[in-house]
Amino acid sequence: MLRNFLIPALLILCVSPLSAADWTQFRGNAARDGYTTDSLPAELALAWVHHPAHPPQTAWPRDDRMLFDRAFHVVAAGDTVFYGSSADGQIHALDAATGQEKWTFYTDGPVRFAPVVWRDQVYAVSDDGYLYCLSAADGSLIRKWRGGPEDDMVLGNGTLTSRWPARGGPVILEDTLYYAAGIWQSEKVFLHALDLATGESVWTNGESGQIEMPQPHGGANANSGISAQGYVVAAGDQLFVPTGRAVPAAFQRTDGAFQYYHLQKNGHTGGTSTMAAGPFFYNGGLAFVASDGVASDKLGAGTVAAFPEGLLHADGHTLRALKPVETTEPDRRGKPQTKMTHKELWKAEKIPGGTSLIVAGETIVSGASDSVATFGLTDREQQWTAQVDGKPYGLAVAEGRLYVSTDQGTIYSFAAASPDETKTVKIEPQETAADELVAKAAEEIIKTTGVSAGYCVDFGCGDGRLALELAKQTDLTIFAVDSDPANVAAARQLINDAGLYGTRVTVHQRDLAATTYPKYFANLIVSGRSVAGEEIAEGQEEIARLQRPYGGMICLGTPGEMSVKTRGALADAGQWTHQYSNPANTCSSVDTIKGPLSILWFRDVALEMPQRHGRGHAPLFHQGRLFVEGMDALRAVDAYNGRTLWEYALPGVQRAHDADHLMGTAGTGSNFCAAGDSVFVRWDDTCVRLDAATGKVLTRYEAPQSPEGKKGKWGYIACEDGILFGSVVNEDHIVRHSWKPADMSELFTESKTLFAFDVESGEKLWQYDAQESIRNNAIAIGDGQVFLIDRALAPGDRLDQAEKRRGKKDLKSDEHPTGELVILNARSGKIKMKNDKDIFGTVLVFSEANDMLLMSYQPTRFRLPSEVGGRIAVFRASEGYRVWDKPMKYVTRPLITDRTIYTQGGAWDLLTGETQPFEFKRSYGCGQLAAGKNMLLFRSATLGYLDLSRPEGREDFGGIRPGCWINALPVGGLVLLPDASAGCRCSYQNRAWVAFQGSE
Repeated sequence: MLRNFLIPALLILCVSPLSAADWTQFRGNAARDGYTTDSLPAELALAWVHHPAHPPQTAWPRDDRMLFDRAFHVVAAGDTVFYGSSADGQIHALDAATGQEKWTFYTDGPVRFAPVVWRDQVYAVSDDGYLYCLSAADGSLIRKWRGGPEDDMVLGNGTLTSRWPARGGPVILEDTLYYAAGIWQSEKVFLHALDLATGESVWTNGESGQIEMPQPHGGANANSGISAQGYVVAAGDQLFVPTGRAVPAAFQRTDGAFQYYHLQKNGHTGGTSTMAAGPFFYNGGLAFVASDGVASDKLGAGTVAAFPEGLLHADGHTLRALKPVETTEPDRRGKPQTKMTHKELWKAEKIPGGTSLIVAGETIVSGASDSVATFGLTDREQQWTAQVDGKPYGLAVAEGRLYVSTDQGTIYSFAAASPDETKTVKIEPQETAADELVAKAAEEIIKTTGVSAGYCVDFGCGDGRLALELAKQTDLTIFAVDSDPANVAAARQLINDAGLYGTRVTVHQRDLAATTYPKYFANLIVSGRSVAGEEIAEGQEEIARLQRPYGGMICLGTPGEMSVKTRGALADAGQWTHQYSNPANTCSSVDTIKGPLSILWFRDVALEMPQRHGRGHAPLFHQGRLFVEGMDALRAVDAYNGRTLWEYALPGVQRAHDADHLMGTAGTGSNFCAAGDSVFVRWDDTCVRLDAATGKVLTRYEAPQSPEGKKGKWGYIACEDGILFGSVVNEDHIVRHSWKPADMSELFTESKTLFAFDVESGEKLWQYDAQESIRNNAIAIGDGQVFLIDRALAPGDRLDQAEKRRGKKDLKSDEHPTGELVILNARSGKIKMKNDKDIFGTVLVFSEANDMLLMSYQPTRFRLPSEVGGRIAVFRASEGYRVWDKPMKYVTRPLITDRTIYTQGGAWDLLTGETQPFEFKRSYGCGQLAAGKNMLLFRSATLGYLDLSRPEGREDFGGIRPGCWINALPVGGLVLLPDASAGCRCSYQNRAWVAFQGSE
């Protein structure tokens, strides 16, 4: 075993037409084991340092499992070094002796993976979905292959990418290249094998994304298979495909047949860093037996590399050498079982590292934060060290040179000490002569539209001068598109010379009648050709398709004669302005979106959220903006492209939800809502009114005193018809946790007083003091009326009663007396009517269209004892009498869409209570249902949805999970899903904010 540990990799080096001293793939070879026979000098000196124009633009900066693009990893062959840039979307070639740039090649998206070199050709993949083959000598395009089924772009990680970005980093073994495209399983993932001699496909596996299989959370199953993010590993007759945040999947190398993917068994581990050596592959701090994927040994956090006798593992403090061995242990029945494991050969302490690790001949190279060092493999003595700028994620050795790539984008070359001075190559922007006409046009566009930030499309960009000028004068991110290849080449050169390519302006060659760009995303559309007086006739429908609803602007024409068009709201687009959609609590919008769902945009967002078991507040959507409340701030996001609009600090606003109590919003209701041009946020004893467009404070409202004359603490919140509603909570009624013990002292479910303010004047309109108590969930508002249940508290819900009730689930009827239904005039607060006949409920839902008021329980998983369930009653809202009252089994909060009640448990006619045809089954998910006119959304292991207009039944959108209450909204012609998985260790492949589009 010792002798054979690296034989496959060494054989590959021997038969390769390139020199064994080259470093032609990420981490040196197809196994990604970080070992090369090439040696390094004992003393190294800095030969050159290369500073690209921009640092890496990482896809997932907040996820430490997704490290594949933290640096510009290099490969080297002969006298040239190659790397791809996630910032400018180019493949770069450098002179190995000087670090000077030899050539670059433009792709249509970020290049997140190191190229591979085969003979005199360079291969690289891009987020544009393509694999490119270039001449190593001059960077000319030889051929390219599309990884997905078509050219279709989305906004991905803040820029335009293919719907199937090529994020399975390329690997070559035995003259065959393997790569993958697609990261969203429900849109298919494609694994390819390519014969390099002929350029023809050997095989494609396009079926493994959509596998019905166990998901990371125990008991959860979904139609959601592999994703592909990370460097593909080839070893022996197997391929190991990193799947993002989860463990790798294994495939047969000869024909692409799926072998295994143990997602649920390894539900709390994984990541993109993967390597193979001997009988194992290594991922997420674990060793897995390659033949069956069973986890063998836990190595712990750190980095790994192979050497001829075994494996090295460095964690930043200790460097260990491990040897693979076979052991025999009895199983539970006493039968001997052979197990592959590791035996420690030696250990060295106080060895800096943990960021990167490779072995070059008899030299260990270890990267730590801001430094890199070499050690003898035999004696473990430090030979050399150097400081670097940032974390050295990338290490490579070729022709006696050590290349180091950091997360700042810097690339270092260290070589044998020489008398020559160190060469510093810095890509600096060049001054470009301003075009007076174009500068004037840019100024007029900005002044006329008022748009200076967001996404802009220069539709028919010409030579790119308008895009460049707008980039200089604004904060716009610009995508310039033209059908003329000469224009595209000129625009790219101009903008690249200015130092703005990729980070501010990207240029694409497209048919202007069909750009493949995503719909709705452009805040501003202009045209360089139009400014020059050319009419853009062929793309008018396409321009309209790209324009953002709710205010996206088109500005075309020559200076002084520009025309402006502003887009309004989408027809049939729903809003979600309160926790349960509206003050009436219907938990449904009027949005008409239909499935199947597909990605419109996705991105990583750094907003600290309360942990998912704390059941934080639902996001809101109003007039094109998505509002999300984090732990310490409220953020407004453009719903159609994911761009942050503003953020308002609210220190500690959701700290009470950052726990495992599984109560949170399910009991308290939300603390914010949207109406008109404002967002209202309850914060302690006040409510802050913010301008929805800017986040600036407009008004502050103070909660009135409690009935006892004490300063009131604000609880319930809603806004309707210019009236702001609130409540003074009962601070003495502290409810029990529904799962793990937690601090419940700020989670108030009951109120003593309901009140109303006039929004504009701030005048208090009225105050209703409860005879008993008002549960926050039992308030509904609409059609100029306020509906509430005034009912005695349920002592069994209290935290101080939890121990007494251990083992008892629900309260008996005599433990929680019935109450009184009260209907108030919303503006005056005058009581319209009361009904005290068997008012049993804890939840009210009002249907204005049907003049019906539903009373029910909230008998969800992890409920309070008073939520006994099993019954629903409906009243004529305008008159207060009971229309029907029936025993019904349901386990979610009822929602109403049109005249149908939906729950997990059944559907009923709102007017009659008659059962409606409805089959609903989901896998694991403890959250609430949310609805549009045609669709129910929920958690079912992943994101589940039921399209009521199609016969498909439940459908899954895999690779991601919703939160534990409500955070998937059918609104604005989209489905919006901001991340609510904080605290979850489950290895769902992606963790992102996502917007989905429906079928046309």
